[in-house]
Amino acid sequence: MTPKKSLIALLLSIVIFAVFFAGCATTPPAGNQTTQTTVVPTTANVTATPTPVAHAPDTLLIATTTSLYDTGLLDQVQTIYQNKTGIKLKITSQGTGIAIQIARRGDCDLLLVHSPSQEKAFVDGGFGVNQRCIAYNYFMIVGPANDPAGIANLTPEAAFTKIRTLGLNNTPGIHFVSRGDQSGTHTAEQAIWRNAKFNYTTQVSTSGPWYLSVGKGMGETLVLTGQQGGYTLTDEGTFLAFKSQLNLVPLITQGGSLLNRYSAIAVNQSVNSNVNLLEADRFINWLNSDEGRQVIGNYGKDKYGKGLFTPLSSDVCSVAPFNCTCTGNATPA
Repeated sequence: MTPKKSLIALLLSIVIFAVFFAGCATTPPAGNQTTQTTVVPTTANVTATPTPVAHAPDTLLIATTTSLYDTGLLDQVQTIYQNKTGIKLKITSQGTGIAIQIARRGDCDLLLVHSPSQEKAFVDGGFGVNQRCIAYNYFMIVGPANDPAGIANLTPEAAFTKIRTLGLNNTPGIHFVSRGDQSGTHTAEQAIWRNAKFNYTTQVSTSGPWYLSVGKGMGETLVLTGQQGGYTLTDEGTFLAFKSQLNLVPLITQGGSLLNRYSAIAVNQSVNSNVNLLEADRFINWLNSDEGRQVIGNYGKDKYGKGLFTPLSSDVCSVAPFNCTCTGNATPA
């Protein structure tokens, strides 16, 4: 090849190489782009905080303990109040612990519960306002009529101690059935164990098969206790309502630790802006009115021969053993 032809071949090679390189560096068509981007998490990867939906102005959402609902009291209250005011009552029945969780989320407007320690934490935490105690009855320890543990007429603390001792010794027929659901009744049970000088977690609830934690409402727990031939702590109202279905009898009905006080608490609108505080306050005021107290106090008399609940009034609620507020209109905070 002549020097001239070699020079021409070299120049052609340089041009072809330059064109090829330029083609490789050209941005691909839009449909084939593979540009690198920063990955941003989608809503599937993050937990979004939902925007609260305002509760209907003509509806009051109530979270309540099972003992008020199982007795049938709230069915009667619901009928009377709706007919009087036109406000619809929508009621969720749970143990006090779960009812309070519902209220903390702003998924109800009002609590009706019976666990003073849990109520105090709820109000002190800013979640509840305008607390008013409304009524009381008593817890009782019930069991088989033949009372195999021999606890009749002991103090609640002495009875629990005796049941535990016999249970740990594998005495036939000795069982204690607990709601085990952090309800007001379960909290009261734990307080009795504490008063009896036992650590509930390490010395009771996990101490053996004699102790049955069922995670049920009061009515179901009573039925299961009867089936087991065991003992349980129950509120008086639910026991009377279920008495015809049970082979259990009251064995201990007295003792300072058996007081069972019920309260109404409005959910704080400053924390949960969607709640219907106006109707919650109106309902609290009705419960503590003459009409509301009469409905509460008379409930059960025709069927059971006695009222299942005693309404609280100003002359007794502010002093021991109640130490609560039951007077004064509840007004929006």
